[in-house]
Formats: sequence, structure tokens, C-alpha cells
Amino acid sequence: MADEDLSLPTPTPPTGPSTHFYPFATSPDIIRSHEKDAFLTAKLANQSQSIIRTLRGARFAHAHSDAIQHLTELLYFSLTTLIGNRTLGEEYCDLVQLEDDTLRLPSITRRVGYILSSILVPWTLRRILPLFRQRLRAKLERSIARQQLKAPQTKETIRSSPNNKPKKQAFVTKLRIQKYILEHLDSITSLSPIYALSIATFYFTGSYYHLSKRFWGLRYVFTKKLEENEQRVGYEVLGVLLVLQITVQSILHVQRVSGSLQQEDQDEHFDSTRAGGQEVTLARSIEHPSSLPLLPTSNPRYDLSEDPRAIPWIPTGQQQKCTLCLESFKDPSVTTCGHVFCWTCVCDWIREKPECPLCRQEVLASKVLPLRG
Repeated sequence: MADEDLSLPTPTPPTGPSTHFYPFATSPDIIRSHEKDAFLTAKLANQSQSIIRTLRGARFAHAHSDAIQHLTELLYFSLTTLIGNRTLGEEYCDLVQLEDDTLRLPSITRRVGYILSSILVPWTLRRILPLFRQRLRAKLERSIARQQLKAPQTKETIRSSPNNKPKKQAFVTKLRIQKYILEHLDSITSLSPIYALSIATFYFTGSYYHLSKRFWGLRYVFTKKLEENEQRVGYEVLGVLLVLQITVQSILHVQRVSGSLQQEDQDEHFDSTRAGGQEVTLARSIEHPSSLPLLPTSNPRYDLSEDPRAIPWIPTGQQQKCTLCLESFKDPSVTTCGHVFCWTCVCDWIREKPECPLCRQEVLASKVLPLRG
């Protein structure tokens, strides 16, 4: 009977949170894991490109190299993170991914969200941003052109009215804001500053190496047991250097912008003072800037009717004739859309309607370039 009592199964302890918790991983471990995964995905992408190059040809593989790389990364993380396994980089560095609020393994929702936001979202943004910048740049150029065309007329009206006293121009105006956005459009619409701030925060805290991990709340713990006197070091020094770099670049940028605005104020004051005694003022705008080169109309520098080989790389025959005057080019000039006209012909046309006579694409006079032999 005693033997039967001894053979009874012992009661299982109640399940509950473990008294031991592994330490959070530090920035060197996370970066080493990321570099290992990046190396493996790049190797898989190269092998995928080789297979596709064999099946579809080198031109197809080169044209879709970006898509092949992202699809390879998507397949790699789907076979590891998506199904609940660790990546090879995480196994190499003894890391396990947890939810920062529950300290449990990531749910399927967070795993899917992390994969899509870390691979597909940047890929989509890289395809959308160029088109967005192009449309925004065109709108800003049209708005700036309209404002600069109206500015001289407004100044002349105020100057001619005896009751209106001249007002000092504000330092920050709508026109200057639009000019600033147009000049720095690529950097303003870029995600690089956000990435830099995220990396700087990662260097200080050792958590959330990716923006997607920060968004979905995923952190790493270090599963290797540490000794009592063993300490994990971080990359706080790199965070300090990165913050200093961002600060210095910001200060220099503010100084350059402030200096350019002050120089613009001085130029406008000088122009208004010089034109105070004149009855007619010239409209300075990006449509017809003062820096636009003036070519003689009566005695053109390049007249292809007299010398067809003056610009030898323009084919002889019908291609040497302007589609506006139907004569041989006189000082041939090219628009931004690539069509060639006589200098006087295209300038007269743009003053009436700022668009290409052939394709109707918007053309600014400041962008028309005279051709040289």
C-alpha cells in the first residue's frame, strides 16, 4: 500500500509568471542580429536574381531588381518571424522578440504588422514620393510665378497712391515660405530625419531599432544567462555623436536660410531705391528674371540658314527648322521638355503663354537654355 502511495503523481505547480526574467538586449546585440539578417537576405536576393536572370533574361532581372529584393525579404521573414520562429540573426545573437507591454511572445497581428510595415511600406513610399514631389513642385512654381508677377504691380500701386504710406515688408511671408519649400522639397519630404532621430533614441535606450518595431511595441531580450559581474555595454556614445551632428547641421541650415533672407531684403531695398525716380518698374519674377541671358535679335550668334554646320550635332534638313517661324534656327534654344525653337520665337511665345508650343508642357523662361556648338 505504501508503494502505491509513493507511485501517485505529484501535483503540478500552478502556472504563473516566471520569477526569472531575461535582461533586455542591448544595442550591440540588436545591431549584430540585424546585420546578420541583412547579410542573409542580400545573399538570398542575389541568388534569386541569378535564377530569374536565367529564366527571364538579364534585362528583366535588372528592371525588377528592387521588387526581387523586397519579395525575398518578405519570404525570409514570413518563414521565420511570421510563423513564430526566430530569424537566423536572432538565433545567432541569442535574442527573443517580446511585446513590450505584456512581455509575451508577439501575437500574429503584431508579427504581420511588423513585416508589412518594415518591408512593404518603405517600398511603397519610394514609389509614391517622386510623383508627389513632382506635382507639388509644379504647383509651387506656378504659385511663386503668380505672386512675383503681382508683386511689382502692387508696389507700384502703393507708391502712386498719395494716401498710402510705405510699409516694411514682413521677414517671413507666404512667398518666402513657398520658395523655401521649393528649394528644400526633397529633404522636407524625406524620411531620413525621422530615421536619424529614431536611431539616436535607439542608441540611448537600446530598444526599437526599427520604426516598425517602435510602432508595434516589439523589444528583444537576451536569453543567454549572464554572470553576476558581467555587464552589457551600449552605444550611448554613438547617440551623443549623432545628436551633435543633427544639432550642428540644423544650426548651419538656419544660418544659411537667415543669411539668404537678409541678402534678399537688401537686394529688394536696393532695387526699390534705384527705381524710386522711375515711372516704370520692371517685374522681377521667375518667369523673366534679370539673370536671363539676352541674345541679340537682329544679329543672331548662330544662324543655321547661313551656316548649317554652326551647331554640327543638329541634323541637317527639316530638323534645323523652327516649328514656330518655319525657318532655319536662329540661336536655337531648348525647353525643359526637350523641344528646340529659335530664341526669339520661344521667348515671345512663353511671354504670352508659359507652355511648350508642341507638347503644351509648362515651361518657364528661366529654364530655356540656348544651345551652343
